[in-house]
Amino acid sequence: MVVAATGADDVVNALRWASATGTPVAVQATGHGANFPVDHGLLISTARMTAVEVDPGRRTATVAAGAKWGDVLAAAAPHGLATLNGTSTDAGATGYLVGGGLPVLGRTYGYAADLVRSFRVATPDGRLHETDGTSEPELFWALRGGKSTVGVVTSLVTELLPLRTVLGGGLYFRGEHAEAVLAAWSEWTRTVPERMCSAFAVLRMPPIPQIPEPIRGGFWARVAVAWTGDPAEGERLLAPLRAAAPVAVDWVEEMPYTDIDRVHLDPQDPLPGRESCSLLRELPPQAQRAFLDQVGPDASGSPILVAQIRHMGGALSRPARTEDAICARDAAHLLEAVAVMGAPPDAEAVEHATASLHTAMSPYGTGRTMINIHGTPGDAADRARAWTPQVHERLRRARETYDPSNLLRFGHTV
Repeated sequence: MVVAATGADDVVNALRWASATGTPVAVQATGHGANFPVDHGLLISTARMTAVEVDPGRRTATVAAGAKWGDVLAAAAPHGLATLNGTSTDAGATGYLVGGGLPVLGRTYGYAADLVRSFRVATPDGRLHETDGTSEPELFWALRGGKSTVGVVTSLVTELLPLRTVLGGGLYFRGEHAEAVLAAWSEWTRTVPERMCSAFAVLRMPPIPQIPEPIRGGFWARVAVAWTGDPAEGERLLAPLRAAAPVAVDWVEEMPYTDIDRVHLDPQDPLPGRESCSLLRELPPQAQRAFLDQVGPDASGSPILVAQIRHMGGALSRPARTEDAICARDAAHLLEAVAVMGAPPDAEAVEHATASLHTAMSPYGTGRTMINIHGTPGDAADRARAWTPQVHERLRRARETYDPSNLLRFGHTV
């Protein structure tokens, strides 16, 4: 069954019915995270709940459960305000935030969940809660990094950033220069200020119209950057990267924040994507070699379209103002891989390549993952990798309080 909710009352009534009938519940706003079957269950779709209200004086936005970051940014930008969104503003704001929210500007501002002031959330018993750092603080804690373990968010209030422009975009190099660029980028990340956010990626671009020229087709190495300081200073900081190898395409420029999707150029059309991630504690030369052995220029048969290493640290490494359930603050880098799934045996090749990449990088990892990028949730042990044992146990206790019947058991939950 599917309930296409238009407001909090619909969500509450759906949960009351599910509780009365013992029917397990899943929740979706967009296609992001639709990586598990909902068999004999109830799907609550919040896609119609898209209202956004901006308070420019308080620099906050009240966001309904189905709104995408693009909706929030469109309402905020006229006031000179920006969102702490991820690599695509086409993603749903709520699902992103309850998963912690790793922003493009994370090194500068921290996790997006750190900016949430309050949630309105329905629990499986059909009760509607208003929670923040002082009202039901354990519920507030679990909703920032615990995904959908304890309830279904119907709306939230989050802070906005006083930011109109960024220096951002991508430096694209021919694939044969991947090793030199990765080495230069890794060394460069050791000294750049927190205002510099970046990621190194290797890209196997298919020859399809959705990919812009001139990067359509072929194999590329890319450094995506976003800098919130003085543009001239940012350009000076980028000089070592531009000197690492011949730059084939230079798309770095000062841009309005509303163009932030140009930094990573995530696909804008629906795809049957397979994504995965590992958190890394270090990136020594041996790790760089292991990465390129799996997805570099010599791995020509790899089905992985994008393999990216994001620079963490900075504000991402500091504790939140109000304690949350995010367990990635000790990571120096994040490794993510994206492939497009097809019919077998293509799907088998994707799974094999994905597992091989993460296994090769495991000696340099923390052993954990991030929920929003983890991909298809596996068994209990696989899901638990998103948290430390202590946080996982605390989430389990919160679940016993708010969902003792284990109705919210689809997706990446405890």
